Amino acid sequence: MIMRVRDRGETVRHFILSQVERHPGDVVRRTMQKFGISRQAVNRHMKNLIAQGAIVGKGSTRSRSYHLAPVLQWSGEYPMGSDLAEDRVWREDIAARLGELPDNVGAIWQYGFTEMFNNAIDHSGGSRIVVALEKTAMSAEVMIMDNGEGIFRKIQRALNLADERHAVLELAKGKLTTDPDRHTGEGIFFTSRMFDKFDILSGGVYFTHEFSNDEDWIMERDRFESGTVVRMKLDNHSSRSMARVFRKFAAPEEYAFTKTIVPVKLAQYGDDRLVSRSQAKRLLNRVDRFKTVIFDFQGVDTIGQAFADEIFRVFAIKNPGIELHAANMNMSVSRMVFRAKA
Repeated sequence: MIMRVRDRGETVRHFILSQVERHPGDVVRRTMQKFGISRQAVNRHMKNLIAQGAIVGKGSTRSRSYHLAPVLQWSGEYPMGSDLAEDRVWREDIAARLGELPDNVGAIWQYGFTEMFNNAIDHSGGSRIVVALEKTAMSAEVMIMDNGEGIFRKIQRALNLADERHAVLELAKGKLTTDPDRHTGEGIFFTSRMFDKFDILSGGVYFTHEFSNDEDWIMERDRFESGTVVRMKLDNHSSRSMARVFRKFAAPEEYAFTKTIVPVKLAQYGDDRLVSRSQAKRLLNRVDRFKTVIFDFQGVDTIGQAFADEIFRVFAIKNPGIELHAANMNMSVSRMVFRAKA
């Protein structure tokens, strides 16, 4: 009986920890509803977690909110130089501070950190890199910041794009690099899909991808002068594996990166509607490098006839060896795609 009560208590407290970041002001009520227990019972669990140093409470009784307490906070700065190496920084400074993690979680962190740190070394053109790490009882978050040109601005210049926002669309497709002799262009694509949350902030553009959402988001924000900030966040007990993410975008009979998901909404800026062939051609840029292309229409309300025709008829005829698929269409978009294919 005592063991069952203890197990239930652990289950309740784990639920609180898993919910408190998303619902800081509402986690007590949600826990009451989830387990059918009183507010007093939940508050006992909250006090237990505060005593353990797992969470902190803020505010008075009526406006009380709870937050995960950092188990570890650390930052370090690295001047650029010929002896700066991502594997050494990972081994000497990051891995030990992340602590004991399941093998799959540790492997994702090693891959993501070394890929993003190496990108800053090879591509930023800056003079220093700053790394910040924060770990809680539930997750870890790492930020990598450089003072270089800025990733979106560099891609815009290298590919002669009209707008920094176009660079985000190209990154979302994958196989994009400004230095093909040394990089495949796969690092950011796969890293963004391994973590629970992945963000890049550079110049006046903010790009974010969440694992639970296949869609990528692009937002404008106040411009800062230079540099790039990459933020990665992952649950300490995630069941995700690198192999599973790689398999999702590789043909089953080979290990090549052959499949991509193109978030169509990234081609849409502000109140613009996706109606022109020029917009479609921008969306189609470099997709001929893949064997399977899935156009994700999540968040797109309408498209024009010319836009649909350019993708699903003109491009399809010119590239018969590429499979084109459309996903997450509403009725209006579906009708236009069907008309173009027919």
